[in-house]
Amino acid sequence: MDQLPFTQDTIIFGLLCLCLGFVFYTSSIKTGFWSKFYSVVPTVLMCYLLPAILASVGIIDESSSNTYYVASRYLLPAALILMTLSIDLKAILNLGSKALVMFLTGTVGIVIGGPIAILIVSIFSPETVGGVGPDAVWRGLATIAGSWIGGGANQAAMLEVFKYNQESYGGMVLIDIVVANLWLAIILLGVGKTDKIDRWLKADTSSIEELKVKVSTYTEKIARVTTLRDLMMLLFFAFVGVGISHLAGHHFANFLQNNFEVVRNPQKVLSSLGSDFLWMVVFATAIGIGLSFTKAKNYEGAGASKVGGMFIYILVATIGMKMDLGKVLDNPGLIAIGLIWITIHAGLLILMAKLIKAPFFFLAVGSQANVGGAASAPVVAAEFHPSLTSVGILLAVFGYVVGTAGAYLCALLMEVASNV
Repeated sequence: MDQLPFTQDTIIFGLLCLCLGFVFYTSSIKTGFWSKFYSVVPTVLMCYLLPAILASVGIIDESSSNTYYVASRYLLPAALILMTLSIDLKAILNLGSKALVMFLTGTVGIVIGGPIAILIVSIFSPETVGGVGPDAVWRGLATIAGSWIGGGANQAAMLEVFKYNQESYGGMVLIDIVVANLWLAIILLGVGKTDKIDRWLKADTSSIEELKVKVSTYTEKIARVTTLRDLMMLLFFAFVGVGISHLAGHHFANFLQNNFEVVRNPQKVLSSLGSDFLWMVVFATAIGIGLSFTKAKNYEGAGASKVGGMFIYILVATIGMKMDLGKVLDNPGLIAIGLIWITIHAGLLILMAKLIKAPFFFLAVGSQANVGGAASAPVVAAEFHPSLTSVGILLAVFGYVVGTAGAYLCALLMEVASNV
């Protein structure tokens, strides 16, 4: 028998499916303890926390696992295609400018939050924000800024630009994962209380509700008993699309790198445009939107968004698996910087939402399009309603574009703050 922790992907995937099955079975019970439990704790949060607990207590070891890679590279683009298959592009445009305002507010929160966090922590723990040369803490924090405004490509660009000590880089990755995932958990907790939060924000949710009703009405109109042929056609749309988006994304990223110095040079602010992952997401979304103008749109009636939703929940489980709850207090000083940083980001979003009366949906997705990127922004958007997934995707893609420039500015401000 295999020793704990389990490292084989087949076993790890089986345990993740066990978690998902347990959550969806218990959440379907309409009486007693589980009914009360899920009235407080959202289903998606449990799908995220149970794998995190398995990793934290040493039952699974994700360090050598490919499950997250497969979920993010194959299942995520498939989900994006299936969940945008029936998109109403005009209705999404009618949502207005508040989504973009909240996204940019989140970006500003990250840019100013880093230097302010350094200033605060330096008061009671100056050694935490010190270091010289490649060991300077602000250089490492610059990589977190890249991740929190854009994504992995922007994070790698910041590591290349500011030359942080590679041996210490793992600690920065840990802070990134721990703090970002704690914030994601809080957002998911808020999803279950959306109505109360929107009333407190005095938000106008009419455009969101209209889109949800329009999509739901259309889905009911074309609903049918799903056949094997329907499922095979969904498989066709999803994974032929995944293949095309990987092929096109890889070649387009290479084309940009080969022909444009600003993309090829990791020290340039537009270097993140050379990311295969970014363009894979863009092309997958474009394929889904393209299909929405054809008869393929009717496959929503056969459960296209439900299959896409299943893929998204598998991705959620693999994201949760990367969170080791036991390491939260490994480096309390740096964790404190991360927590203050994300609190400033959250506070600025709440203030702006209150001022412009933006719905909680725009706050949550605007934040995750920054902090979580293309992997978690669609997850959060879909938790509100499958028809809103594309809003998360579009904002996350925008995050990749502004990520390196925003992180570069944040890093310069953190350097100043470190030397005050």
